[in-house]
Amino acid sequence: MPEVLFSRYREAIRSLDLATVATPAQIPAAFLLGREGCYSAHYIPFESIHEHARVVVVGITPGFVQWKNAMREAQGQLALGLDDAAVLRASRLAGAFSGAIRPNFVALLDAIGVQRWLGIASCATLFGEHAGLVQVSGILRHPIFVDDRNYSGSPPMTRNAFLREQMLRYFAEEARQLPDALYIPMGGSVSAGLDWLAEEGVIRRERILHGLPHPSGANAERVAYFLGRKDRSTLSAKTNGAQIDAAREALLEQMSKL
Repeated sequence: MPEVLFSRYREAIRSLDLATVATPAQIPAAFLLGREGCYSAHYIPFESIHEHARVVVVGITPGFVQWKNAMREAQGQLALGLDDAAVLRASRLAGAFSGAIRPNFVALLDAIGVQRWLGIASCATLFGEHAGLVQVSGILRHPIFVDDRNYSGSPPMTRNAFLREQMLRYFAEEARQLPDALYIPMGGSVSAGLDWLAEEGVIRRERILHGLPHPSGANAERVAYFLGRKDRSTLSAKTNGAQIDAAREALLEQMSKL
C-alpha cells in the first residue's frame, strides 16, 4: 500500500490559521511537497480511496479554493476527535461535484449506460447510497500552482517532468488499487494524461471513457446537445455537433462492450 502522508501534516493542519492564507503564495512552507521552476505542489488531505470504487472521475488538480475548503474540513474533523481515516474521507468529499455540475454529470453518465454497468437505477445514487462506487480524483492529486496561480492544464502535463512525476507518485498509485474501474476524464488535458498513463501500463486503455462533455455550466450547450435536449440546427458556431455525435456513438459502443 502507498504511504499515507497525513500523519506528517496533521499538526500543521490543526494549527493552520486559514485567515492568513489569501493566495497560493501564502500557503505555509510546511505544506510544500516539491518545487521546480515556476511549478509548486502542495499537500492536500485527499488520500482517502474508496477501495470498491468502480468509477473514477478525474479532474486536473485541486485549485486554491479546494485546498482551503479541504483544510477547513480537516480542521473541523480533527477538532471533533475523529480518526485519520474519517478526517481524510470527509476532506476529500467536501464540495465534490456540488451545485449545478452534479445533475449534468449524472445525466451524462446515465445517457451512455454507466448506471446499467454498475447495476443501479441512476448514477444520481453515486452521491448518496452508492457513494462507495465512485472516486473523485485529480490526475495531479495535490494542488499544482504555476507562478502561484492554479494550474489549468497548459502547458501539457505529459511534457513536463515535474508534473509527470506527480502523476506517477500519487494518481498512478491510486489507480493501481482500482484496476477494474472506469476512468472518466474531465477535459482534454486529463484525457491526454490518462492516455499517457495507459502507455505506462498504469491503466487499461479500454477503461478510459473519452469524449464526455465537461459537465460545468459554462459547457451547457455541448451538454444539452450530447443529451439530445438541443437540436443540431440550433447549435452555435462554437459547438461541433458532428464531433459530439461521434464521441457519443463511440462511448455507447465502448460501454456495450464492457
